[in-house]
Amino acid sequence: MKNSIAVLAILMSGALFGQVHLEYYLDPNHTYDESIPKPKSILGYEVGDWHVSHDKLVNYMIQLAGSSDRIQIENRGSTFEGRPILLLTITSPSNHGQIAEIKKRHIDLTDVGANKIEIEKQPLVVYQGFSIHGNEPSGSNAGILLAYHLAASQEPETLKILDELVILFDPSLNPDGLQRFSYWANTNKNQNLTADPNDREFNEVWPGGRTNHYWFDLNRDWLPAQLPEYQARIKTFSSWLPNILTDHHEMGTNSSFFFQPGVSSRVNPLIPAKNQEITLKIASYHVKGLNKLGSLYYSEENYDDFYLGKGSAYPDVNGGIGILFEQASSRGHVQESENGLLTFPFTIRNQLTAAFTTLKAATSMRIEILTYFKEFYSNSRNTASKSKQKSIIFSSGKDPVKSYQFAKILERHKIKVHKLNGILTRDGKKYNSENSYIIPLEQKKHQLIQAMFTKQTKYKDSLFYDVSSWTFPYAFNLNYSIENSNTLIGKEITDIKLSKGKVVSKANYAYLFEAHNYLTPKLINHLLEHNVRVKVGLTPFILNGKKYDYGTYMIPVKNQNMSEEDLYNILKDGADFSHITIDGTETGYTKGIDLGSRDFSTVKKPEIAILVGEGIRSYDAGEIWHLLDTRHKISISKIDIRELNKVDLSRYTHFIIPSFEGSGLDSQVEKLKEFVREGGTIIGYRYTSKWLKKNKFIDIEFLKKELIAKDISFENKDKFTGAQLTSGAIFNTKLDKSHPINFGFQNENLPFFRNTNLYIKPNKQSYNNPIKYTANPLLSGYVTKENLELLKNSVPFQTQKMNRGRVIILTDNTNFRAFWYGTNRILTNALFLSDKM
Repeated sequence: MKNSIAVLAILMSGALFGQVHLEYYLDPNHTYDESIPKPKSILGYEVGDWHVSHDKLVNYMIQLAGSSDRIQIENRGSTFEGRPILLLTITSPSNHGQIAEIKKRHIDLTDVGANKIEIEKQPLVVYQGFSIHGNEPSGSNAGILLAYHLAASQEPETLKILDELVILFDPSLNPDGLQRFSYWANTNKNQNLTADPNDREFNEVWPGGRTNHYWFDLNRDWLPAQLPEYQARIKTFSSWLPNILTDHHEMGTNSSFFFQPGVSSRVNPLIPAKNQEITLKIASYHVKGLNKLGSLYYSEENYDDFYLGKGSAYPDVNGGIGILFEQASSRGHVQESENGLLTFPFTIRNQLTAAFTTLKAATSMRIEILTYFKEFYSNSRNTASKSKQKSIIFSSGKDPVKSYQFAKILERHKIKVHKLNGILTRDGKKYNSENSYIIPLEQKKHQLIQAMFTKQTKYKDSLFYDVSSWTFPYAFNLNYSIENSNTLIGKEITDIKLSKGKVVSKANYAYLFEAHNYLTPKLINHLLEHNVRVKVGLTPFILNGKKYDYGTYMIPVKNQNMSEEDLYNILKDGADFSHITIDGTETGYTKGIDLGSRDFSTVKKPEIAILVGEGIRSYDAGEIWHLLDTRHKISISKIDIRELNKVDLSRYTHFIIPSFEGSGLDSQVEKLKEFVREGGTIIGYRYTSKWLKKNKFIDIEFLKKELIAKDISFENKDKFTGAQLTSGAIFNTKLDKSHPINFGFQNENLPFFRNTNLYIKPNKQSYNNPIKYTANPLLSGYVTKENLELLKNSVPFQTQKMNRGRVIILTDNTNFRAFWYGTNRILTNALFLSDKM
């Protein structure tokens, strides 16, 4: 006994002072296969001495898979920075020998004949994912140890786990972020470790390692699936439908360790009660494991299962059990905390323990969880068959791109999409087989479809860890109708493709195309990059019997800086990649404005810069960067706030300031005003609007109401103030389609996502309020009655001139999380058409 205590004391002291040993994490009495490489033999150090970089992590996983018949490794794709998105399938060699059949039987449990399958002989599927946020690295570092243990351990318990489970092992959920953070932590590490929280090691520079290349929080992309990391991950998930998915995170340094279940009053109503019962039962295994270590922990607080696009909630509407782990973060190698010195090895060991206890729970509860899995899909089928609602039709009218992009999301989630069989009109909107899709509701993913289309305005709780609404047809600004019939369901679309663009005819006078297509900015940019003269029509007209809407683009054939043949080829290329139909005309004479009218205004190529750095919300900046760079191929210069005083802004026409708070711009007020006075345009998002008002760039009035707490106890004061937040809800606006900011929108109403409490009083001139919240704006989500009253008839957009230039402000995020396609056009209109406003 004394010897054991002495060994433990040595191991503990090593973990504290940076001389960690493998035995600190793994039982030294266990038998391991010596032919399997230990982490140190490949990494060059013991896990926890340094922060593993993604390249070293990948190398170890490849070496491990090459030496073990328990592991198969695959690369499912690449991140934006070209890093592999690995998956290790870990199970017994005998299971590997029949993995296709195991997978088939597992998926068969979700179908009608599930009762014929012998669950007793069926392995459970567990997906273990680590460090979705790159600067929460204890997960991925623990994953190295877990993978080694599963590959090398000869203990009966491990062999049982391998026999009874198929483990889908995702060692780094965010390769780019992990690489970025590991570089920071390692290059700022002292030889003599310091725990001082003020040290540079614990204070990353903007934007930090949390996010991916374009600064997205990847843990919000499970439902939208817009980013390469999650398009690869959803493909794996949908093909296997795991029974348990674990998501290993970190939280504040002064915390302890969290495991689910979360706050019971904030569970999404689409999640079955049985799911939470099983989650609580699994939690008992974590309790035992962490008690054994003596680690502090908590559960059923802070975190919730409401937003279904997170890793710990998405499985819950797919018949699985999602589990979130949150470990207090050392953010480096050792840091002071309210609970004493917090070492990196300690955080790794807690994560490893939770990973082990998950696998123990999975083997012990295998029959119960597989039974729940089978019953989930059986219940879902019964619900769908009894429901009056049988199908959902959706369309984006004249824009094939937005409806296609939504259909692709459905396809990624293995939701069946069909052609519309017929022509119909609902609420004044026309649907036909050419522009519409239809979703049968009687299908396997019935619950997931509900999750995407759900609208909710009443809640048990008024606090949310994330957004309170994400209704997809609103996000994509789609027309849709829920039908009580199956008669309109046509042939299933097994390979969703976008309709081709074309130049209808070669013209000698001019070419025309409307602005409705989502990729219109991409085509405009392409034409301007090729020095094509482009004009935009400020009013509608009729030509050759066709009605052309506000914002129709016109390209004269004559007097271009290229031959007519070259112009035609440039247009053909643009029509092809933008999926836009371009009309040719032999006359400029129309019913309405003729093509030579002054109401056709020349479109100038914008030179765009965006402010980044301390004080700027990195998520918002990344969303704008991603939109322009990846979807529209528009070049954008990222100017760090620290360098702004050195930058010659005269080379830019537009300067975007994403949501900004702080004083870091105060010294640049005169420089930015000079930029605008000389003809530049500033586009300010969200809290930047307050800074622009304070510094007299724009004359607006914010609406406010004093918040008074009545009968609120001290204990509940944080809940009271938290309940005032509009953390993510959807509201209806009315558009003035004649205003250039709204060119391309087909409907008079537009759903807006908002997650601020900024409310602007409308301008006294009605024509200066082209986007206005309606008198009854709430479409879906949580907002207090007081804030809803402020929002009614307020405006999210204003623009005013300053000498030769212009200032544009938006209180709301029109580019939210890369899937709010419906309002993306507002930014590109602000870039291409600001001089028309």
